[in-house]
Amino acid sequence: MKIKHYQLFLDSILHPKKLAAYRMLPIGKLIQYVFILITFITVISFIQFLTGVGSSVDTSQLEGLKEYLDDIKWLIYPFAFVFLFTITTFLTFLRISIYGFIGSILLKMMGHLGEYRHIWRTTALATTLSTILTSILSFTSLNGTFMTIISMVITVAYIASAITKYPKIKK
Repeated sequence: MKIKHYQLFLDSILHPKKLAAYRMLPIGKLIQYVFILITFITVISFIQFLTGVGSSVDTSQLEGLKEYLDDIKWLIYPFAFVFLFTITTFLTFLRISIYGFIGSILLKMMGHLGEYRHIWRTTALATTLSTILTSILSFTSLNGTFMTIISMVITVAYIASAITKYPKIKK
């Protein structure tokens, strides 16, 4: 099955029930997709970092520090990007794994067949919409807790929707 990343992206946003079919994709394809998503998150976070540095309050005590940062920002920015990418990678894979565990519980509760590796692949795609919304809404004044709850609800709803297309347990 040859599938492009943009098709995975579109299906993960528009067709949550199709995510169950992607449980059989090679893990490498899903890992590539997750890293593309991580790169998107990192770029958004880096833009926030860049725009947030210049918005500090001008006081006499911070003036020297601000001048120093302006002098070495060419050195700070690459390290900040790599640091952001590393942390984002860790947190994204952790989040997918936790949602995968929740998905495996839902799988059993809903009476469908599947293994953790299948639900992990489904979850990797199911987190797309919530990740993009959270990244874009981070530029607004919405509360972080509110965004987290919305993100969780969207992801679990996508996982549950995909699980309905998993094969049923035969009794």
